[in-house]
Amino acid sequence: MSRVLLIVVHSRTGTARAMAEAAASGAASEPATSTRLLAAESATPEDLLAAAGYLFAAPENLAALSGAMKEFFDRCYYPVLDRLNGRPYAAMIAAGTDGTGAARQIARIATGWRLRVVAEPLIVLTGAQTPEAILAPKRIDAATLSRCEELGTALAAGLAAGIF
Repeated sequence: MSRVLLIVVHSRTGTARAMAEAAASGAASEPATSTRLLAAESATPEDLLAAAGYLFAAPENLAALSGAMKEFFDRCYYPVLDRLNGRPYAAMIAAGTDGTGAARQIARIATGWRLRVVAEPLIVLTGAQTPEAILAPKRIDAATLSRCEELGTALAAGLAAGIF
């Protein structure tokens, strides 16, 4: 039986999207797990219910989770409350210099859903500080993308092995 890893992503400048795509690529190496990569704007409570585990990827904006990702959680929170208990999750955050505010927000939401964290948040810092740099498309180095791919591989393998 195939287990589904749902990757929900929001990205403004491409960083979180590249991270999510690398994780999906890694997860695809596990044949016993199916991977679904969905934009936060289109992910639904039904998508959450159909998945065995989750990876949330988003930027941090102004020390908080991006608006579109927060809207995904707001829209889906109550329809799935008490229906995801114990399922595994991990998070990836794209940030300029910190990322911990967004990571804490995801952790608090996941605690409410009673999800089980299975990896520390993967925070990728771009160093962008000026308005121009913050709004510009970003490129992620191969080593960072490899870390994202490894996280996807580990989540898919854990689902396939039944350890999550």
